[in-house]
Amino acid sequence: MRTGIILLSAGLALAAGTVIADVAVPLRQIAADSVRELAVPEANQGIGVDADHFYAVDNRTIAKYDKASGERVAVFEGPQDGPIKHLNSAVVIDGEIYAAHSNFPEWPAANSVEVFDAETMQHVDTLPLGIDRGFFTWLDYHDGSWWGAFANYNRVFDRSPLAQGNKDETQVVRFGEDWRVAEAWALPDEVLEKFGDMSNSGGSWGPDRKLYLTGHDAAEAYVMERPETGSVLKWLATVPLRNTGQGIAWDRSTPDMLYGVSRGESRAANRVTANRVVLGR
Repeated sequence: MRTGIILLSAGLALAAGTVIADVAVPLRQIAADSVRELAVPEANQGIGVDADHFYAVDNRTIAKYDKASGERVAVFEGPQDGPIKHLNSAVVIDGEIYAAHSNFPEWPAANSVEVFDAETMQHVDTLPLGIDRGFFTWLDYHDGSWWGAFANYNRVFDRSPLAQGNKDETQVVRFGEDWRVAEAWALPDEVLEKFGDMSNSGGSWGPDRKLYLTGHDAAEAYVMERPETGSVLKWLATVPLRNTGQGIAWDRSTPDMLYGVSRGESRAANRVTANRVVLGR
């Protein structure tokens, strides 16, 4: 039987973990505090962040907001019938926004990386990934490599045969040269169970050098690391968050701050959240 360690909120008491209904309890829970929440209509799919701004992502839109004032300062919006269909998570690297993009929910799944100038919000490049593995949902840069995930779903969609899909086929990958997949990992059954019929929507490497993943709906992130052996990522901990699934992004100018989005019932109810994560315990 698997055992784990539960870190209580006080950070002092430790107890042996158990297995309940064949689902393993994560090794520990990491505390997080909600420090800010802003109404942001574009906060529907994901989020990127740099020292002075955050970038809320919708299907065809990336909106740039001033972190201090919360005011929108610029926006990219692709045309309704244009080539940009479904932007997901984003990351800001050296003044450019890199966004995971797919043709979701069309089939077969075709993917690309779309690149934008963070200053002007102009689209500057497309890196085609073609048809491979599933829908590309997030990307991040870590340890000299690009990383991301190809998601698969169990839910039925009108315009694609995704009922034949399998969320168990979701993969986290490390890209090598020319955006070719160099390594790929499956996710633990216990984390896949957390996703319901959906899949891995967000991912960002934390300041603790652990990979934080989110699902489509649950208000929590799963702390993962590469296994010493095998091809399944190791689930280390869970972080309760204010945001509800979708894309996340660590603020690398404020190392303990993790940004996310919360979808509302309307665009006016969408929110960007900032969570201070208690690291190092």
